[in-house]
Amino acid sequence: MPPTSRPLRKLGFLTIGLFDEADPRRGHESTLEIIELGERLGFDSAWVRHRHLQYGISSPVAVLAAASQRTRRIELGTAVIPLGWENPLRLAEDLATVDLLSGGRLNPGVSVGPPMHYDQVKEALYPDTAETEDFGYERVRRLLDFVRGKPATDFSGVEGFEVFSDRVQPHSPGLGRRLWYGGGSLNSARWAGEHGMNFLTSSVVRAEGPDEPADFAEIQLSHVRAFRAHHLDGDDARVSQGLVVIPTDSATPGQRARYEEYADRRTPRTTSPQGPARLMFAPDLVGTSAEIAERLHAHAAFREIDEVAFALPFTFEHEDYVQILTDMATKLGPALGWQPNTG
Repeated sequence: MPPTSRPLRKLGFLTIGLFDEADPRRGHESTLEIIELGERLGFDSAWVRHRHLQYGISSPVAVLAAASQRTRRIELGTAVIPLGWENPLRLAEDLATVDLLSGGRLNPGVSVGPPMHYDQVKEALYPDTAETEDFGYERVRRLLDFVRGKPATDFSGVEGFEVFSDRVQPHSPGLGRRLWYGGGSLNSARWAGEHGMNFLTSSVVRAEGPDEPADFAEIQLSHVRAFRAHHLDGDDARVSQGLVVIPTDSATPGQRARYEEYADRRTPRTTSPQGPARLMFAPDLVGTSAEIAERLHAHAAFREIDEVAFALPFTFEHEDYVQILTDMATKLGPALGWQPNTG
């Protein structure tokens, strides 16, 4: 097995937090229990996805606030908050508050672009400004400025009995270095690097042009290198990879069959660029930890990163996630050179 050029330093996982409409509390409680389990198993980070008008976590900052009070060590991230749904100033306040409550463990990941199904939701979301909202990188820059302590207003001081600040309060000094951009294109990678962010790369990338080879790993590698080439930290700039990884070491025969069926249904989309955006999807990795480690060591982009947030499949049961996370921490992680953080 060829060695990775970067030993795996941080192992994390990502969950969507599905719930039943008739019992949403149970689904959210399951997510919190999974995060608690991750800490006990020694994972370095737990990340939650963001879903609006669906049966997944719509308020990850609130969920992570709860998780911060039920854990003490594990880092807590969002992958990702779509900023098209957010007011950057208000979000900066929420992020700083949760970061302080967690003891500096928050890793907010964000992305840009119009909200999904914007034509159907814009009247509810932006009834007066739907046609003039900016969903580009400027929205991220505003959030960065607010989180990093730049003035939000030209007024500060005392007014009557109240004291006002010209910057977002509370201010969490280290949070500005823990902001992540979730991107799947070269432009996003470059922009994140130029603005001193960290970079989340997932199981979806964009094949930029019709002449580009349709090789997911090589495209992702080009994004990692472009990001670091434009970042002040160079090769030390933080990149996290989020492939779907399903180890089966302790799975029952029934679980293995379901996992393989899940991956098989999704495999056809991985063979060529999809749609006008020419999106490339990575194959889901299902097998023993030894088999998955071998495939990862052969993955061009994986060889140049030293932290991951492996994605849990969307539609599995709580006990499936327990089995998968346990195998990740006890089998797959060590096979990749990682050791659990149980201190």
